[in-house]
Amino acid sequence: MIALFLALALTAEPALAGEWTVDLSGKPDEPYTKPMTLTLKADGTVTGSFYDSEILAGRWKTDRGRTCASFRTTDGAGPYHSSVCLVGDKAVGQTWAEHRSFLFNWNAVRR
Repeated sequence: MIALFLALALTAEPALAGEWTVDLSGKPDEPYTKPMTLTLKADGTVTGSFYDSEILAGRWKTDRGRTCASFRTTDGAGPYHSSVCLVGDKAVGQTWAEHRSFLFNWNAVRR
């Protein structure tokens, strides 16, 4: 029984994986959202897409009571480094774009 539980735990994809709608609104009365798709693989890598860009490299981990991922995308001019953690049934993240001199905090809900 324990072996079956462990086998299921190792093959189950973490709850952070899936389809998300990211709220990137700069002002509460001006909605602006983009899709995010996260696939968290057993080897600790992340694939998918964010803000209409393919995830080029990424890692995820469950530790200290939370599941988080960090990944890199690009707009063609430079890299975007994003991190996201599952908090309850929402995803809470941030994106840093050094070439655009900004750090943006965002929230996401399941699609």
